[in-house]
Amino acid sequence: PPALGLYTVNAVYGDTITMPCRLEVPDGLMFGKWKYEMPNGSPVFIAFRSSTKKNVQYDDVPDYKDRLSLSENYTLSIKNARISDEKRFVCMLVTEDDVSEEPTIVKVFKQPSQPEILHQADFLETEKLQMLGECVARDSYPEGNVTWYKNGRVLQPVEEVVVINLQKIANKSTGLFTMTSSLRYMPTKEDANAKFSCVVTYYGPSGQKTIQSEPVVFDVHYPTEKVTIQVLPQSSNIKEGDNITLKCSGNGNPPPQEFLFYIPGETEGIRSSDTYSMTDVRRNATGEYKCSLIDKSMMDSTTITVHYLDLQLTPSGEVTKQIGEALPVSCTISSSRNATVFWIKDNTRMQTSPSFSSLQYQDAGNYICATTLQEVEGLQKRKTLKLIVEGKPQIKMTKKTNTNKMSKTIVCHVEGFPKPAVQWTVTGSGSIINKAKETKYVNGKFSSKIVIAPEENVTLTCIAENQLERTVTSLNVSAISIPEYDEPEDRNDDNSEKVNDQAKLIVGIVVGLLLAALVAGVVYWLYVKKSKTASKHVDKDLGNIEENKKLEENNHKSET
Repeated sequence: PPALGLYTVNAVYGDTITMPCRLEVPDGLMFGKWKYEMPNGSPVFIAFRSSTKKNVQYDDVPDYKDRLSLSENYTLSIKNARISDEKRFVCMLVTEDDVSEEPTIVKVFKQPSQPEILHQADFLETEKLQMLGECVARDSYPEGNVTWYKNGRVLQPVEEVVVINLQKIANKSTGLFTMTSSLRYMPTKEDANAKFSCVVTYYGPSGQKTIQSEPVVFDVHYPTEKVTIQVLPQSSNIKEGDNITLKCSGNGNPPPQEFLFYIPGETEGIRSSDTYSMTDVRRNATGEYKCSLIDKSMMDSTTITVHYLDLQLTPSGEVTKQIGEALPVSCTISSSRNATVFWIKDNTRMQTSPSFSSLQYQDAGNYICATTLQEVEGLQKRKTLKLIVEGKPQIKMTKKTNTNKMSKTIVCHVEGFPKPAVQWTVTGSGSIINKAKETKYVNGKFSSKIVIAPEENVTLTCIAENQLERTVTSLNVSAISIPEYDEPEDRNDDNSEKVNDQAKLIVGIVVGLLLAALVAGVVYWLYVKKSKTASKHVDKDLGNIEENKKLEENNHKSET
């Protein structure tokens, strides 16, 4: 029978190859045989089956020992397919007068292992062509191909940037191929998180297939292109006494670990890690700070202003002055920004700065000159002046008859600091009716008063004494039968002012009259020049003017 064309059986490595004898069984069949052809065409018989005796024989071929099975319909099975089974097998059916042959081609396929990226670089460096790794896919048949991918896109060879070298090696005993593809690569900064993978393309019984490796990400090293300096803590308001840390960073990978720090007043850079600390800074730390890489390349700078605030109070502390003395007070500030001064006296804010041309008792107290730098938190200064105003005791005594006409009140008005102690003595008959009563001591002043009912004239003495002096004043007091009243001081003051005003008025009138007389004289002189005959009359008139003047003056005096 005619051949049915070249028939191929595709087998998977390690599986069983099944080859039907593709001939119609003829009448008078004696036996069937299988053989394979050597590369030079000579046959090697491997299996025989008699159609009459039903017995099967396998030839002594080492390659196929214990692997063959020939069925009744002359289908040949080969266990545990190998690469060496890729041959042309021929089925032969023999009768007494004829031999029929039908060949079958066997193809064996082996899927490779999943590709792995081996000998991976520890890191990649930019601007440098280096071995990234090797993609290895093992035990393939037939040989496969390897393709590299970056972020899912095929890496095409580029001279001096992407260099791929593929090797395929067959195992002598199994005939399986191992594909090794090395990738030399020059990365950029953008490859820092790139996923590299490789894919093996191979042929299976049903056509072309692929297997992908696990992706790999590499640490990409690149040089620093920019250096940055910053001040920690990040505050624009640094003040004296603060601690500052300068931090320098470079944008390379790995980041630089050491830098040179340039401090105002230092000519050489100070080598340090990425930080440089300064504690308890002073105003002389104000200035430009820089940092650079160790090789002095690339630099950044920043300006630091250390705010300060000085306050000088003169005088300060505890100051003792005498009443009436002058005391110049000055509070001056020196600061890095405009600062305002305010004064506090005895916990109350003052409207103006204190200035003493003649000290009074009420000027005594605790003065604080304080200042703050508005924008700088926590920068404030204050100095204290404790002012003590001392004075010798001053006494003024007054008397008045009480409304019931039965007693008189005598008051001793005392001024002085420290507070004077007061004692009373009486000379003459008449007893002190009550103990002395004192008013509150305010601004260096107080008064002590007694009530008496003298039967005859008496003298009362008030003694006031403090650390500075002892002052004694006496006052005569008439018997109770004679009422007495002291004029209050204030009224006297008013009167004296009125007298002054009147005196000024008199002077004004006199000056006015003199001017009038002068004018009259000039007029008279002109008049005389015109008419000398009127001389007598004029003299008489002038006499009248003088008299009038005198009269007027006398009138004013009597008014006064």
